[in-house]
Amino acid sequence: MKTRVLVILSLLVAIGAVLHAVMPPLLFGMKPDMLLSMMFLGIMLFPKPKYVIVLAIATGVISALTTDAPGGQIANMIDKPITAFAFLALFLMLKHVVNINIAAPVLTAVGTIISGSIFLSVALFIVGLMQGGFLALFIGIVLPAAAVNTLVMIVVFPVVRGILKRAKPATV
Repeated sequence: MKTRVLVILSLLVAIGAVLHAVMPPLLFGMKPDMLLSMMFLGIMLFPKPKYVIVLAIATGVISALTTDAPGGQIANMIDKPITAFAFLALFLMLKHVVNINIAAPVLTAVGTIISGSIFLSVALFIVGLMQGGFLALFIGIVLPAAAVNTLVMIVVFPVVRGILKRAKPATV
């Protein structure tokens, strides 16, 4: 693995951790996962499985440490690797078909919905969240998180991509 790539990925995880930690809880102690947008950004910048697994594990651990959701620690550790590889697969399928500036926010919304669904399903299983609770949390947390993460990606992706093109980091 290239050190420069790992440094960039660790910076993205650190930025995501700060955003995740300062995000206020919205419903039942759950808050939108801002780490996801940084994980997705890292995957789009360096779409190789070896980087994705490192990024997914780091993101899962940081999310687990900063969550206030009941059962969120285990749910984050399960959710992030599954979501990361689902996102990678979607990204690899679409990157040559759709303009990347359009694909990035759309995939971010889809990835956030996948992540939120997995997270809530695992939490439902572990904590015994009621069925009506899933729908309420999906509407109250996952959909707003998808909207916020999409907006973040619309703004951040072109900027970071432009910076990396000029900086010419290690080729991936």
